[in-house]
Amino acid sequence: MLTIATDIEAMTRFGRALADPIRCRLLLLLRDGPAHPADLADTLGISRSRLSNHLACLRDCGLVVAIPDGRRQRYELADHRLGHAIDDVRTAVLAVAGEPGCPDAATEGCC
Repeated sequence: MLTIATDIEAMTRFGRALADPIRCRLLLLLRDGPAHPADLADTLGISRSRLSNHLACLRDCGLVVAIPDGRRQRYELADHRLGHAIDDVRTAVLAVAGEPGCPDAATEGCC
């Protein structure tokens, strides 16, 4: 059984990963399957060094892993359940945002 501290740590790591739009885009791309850093950088339109920093953060959070692939590495989600979690969070937030009375993203007080 997980402790509350472990639960909070896991949620904090996931929140840290989602706190940056580039990391969100990376998670969405990796949800669709493994990819090499050069391809990810090209798709995102960012430098490889900037991508490397974001991938390091996602690795530190335990959300992605680097798999040796010949002389290169490919990245993938650390667990297939993360893809489902990403989809669940995304669809839940979109559903709540569409409900009457939810603050519009353009209004003050919205995250």
